Amino acid sequence: MVMPVRFGTDGIRGRASDEITTDIAYRLGCAVATVFSVPIFVGYDTRESSPTLAAAVLAGLSDGGAQGVNLGFFTTPGVAVIAQQRGGAGIVVSASHNPYYDNGLKVLGVGGAKLDHATEAAVESALNVAESPTSKEFAAVEIDESAEHDYVKHLRELAPSDLSSLSIVVDCANGAASHVAHELFDSTGATLTIIHDEPNGRNINEGSGSTHVESLVAAVRDIGADLGLAFDGDADRLIAVDSEGTVRDGDDLMVLFALDRLERGVLGGGVVVTSMSNLGLKRALDAAKVEIEETDVGDRNVLLALEEKSWILGGEQSGHVIFRDLAPTGDGLLTGLLLAELIVRRGPLAEVAGGAWRRVPQELFSVSLEHFSDDVVQEIFNELLEVYGVERSDVRLLVRPSGTEPLVRIMIEALNAEFVEVFSERLTSLYA
Repeated sequence: MVMPVRFGTDGIRGRASDEITTDIAYRLGCAVATVFSVPIFVGYDTRESSPTLAAAVLAGLSDGGAQGVNLGFFTTPGVAVIAQQRGGAGIVVSASHNPYYDNGLKVLGVGGAKLDHATEAAVESALNVAESPTSKEFAAVEIDESAEHDYVKHLRELAPSDLSSLSIVVDCANGAASHVAHELFDSTGATLTIIHDEPNGRNINEGSGSTHVESLVAAVRDIGADLGLAFDGDADRLIAVDSEGTVRDGDDLMVLFALDRLERGVLGGGVVVTSMSNLGLKRALDAAKVEIEETDVGDRNVLLALEEKSWILGGEQSGHVIFRDLAPTGDGLLTGLLLAELIVRRGPLAEVAGGAWRRVPQELFSVSLEHFSDDVVQEIFNELLEVYGVERSDVRLLVRPSGTEPLVRIMIEALNAEFVEVFSERLTSLYA
């Protein structure tokens, strides 16, 4: 019996060939063809499995009666922009920040937006009744070569500033940004150093990108650059590095953009964050009288909350930042351009971030689901509450399953730095 496919927090994700197969990819194409009556734009990242899966998706779209357009190697937000510009929907073959041996399939709605729950359910239902392909060979579909230039042009129209005063290091994670970063950042006038931009099918996210910023930090320090920008495999996230080599995550970026927009009168309401955002962010925005809405983890949850409240700015600590007035989804390349513009106007990133807020001590862990015990974690937490006499209002423990990997994410945060340090040591010794 074939198990039904279920969408996770960001489409379907798993081991390529074992869980994410050409059969599922083909049937997803057929399913999307039954749900949408617009052109479907298909892009994919640089994993060795992605071109074949994309070919299966395009075959399913064709057999289902839809017009499928092959964008080739393309970022997830880039697919969203092309769908928005050309009045279509999208399918992206990518596992984002995961290792090369994983892959995923995600569907973007008409205009490039994240799917609402009802449309996602309709696609999921159609996928699970779709017929498998009659052949394992899928015809090649010509790539639309104009789309990448159109995407770059669009981003520069949104962020047109001259960045020639800056030295910038760009880390492409050997992912989808590798195919667009040169054209985009060359157009800004910045002095550029681009690293991890030679994908070979297996090196996506490997020791690079937004989840492994060590080499970016080293490059920024060695070159004496003003700014480092790290993307993930499909370039919807951005993690920055300032000139001192300090890593600036999504919380830093949201505080900076919120306060900058507030000062310029273009914030457009409050800011949506997730349960993972640092308490220091909330204190900084509270002090500025900026309203905050907290959601569960996931950029789709952030976007849905923004739409519900008619706000503009939101994001995640992991580097998804959404400017709802500028883009249909989070876009790491756009965020990087806007951050560079901000520091041209306001000064070095280390200074403006350091002056904007103070991070509360916080540590994050990822533990294998197979070895995880919630009872043990809670026992350590409660024991330390008694030892340190810490009020529960001054400490926060968040335990949640990952929506993209077989892991449990654990976050500990407290005003008392020693509490965080000791909890972290106990947890590390337990799960090392």
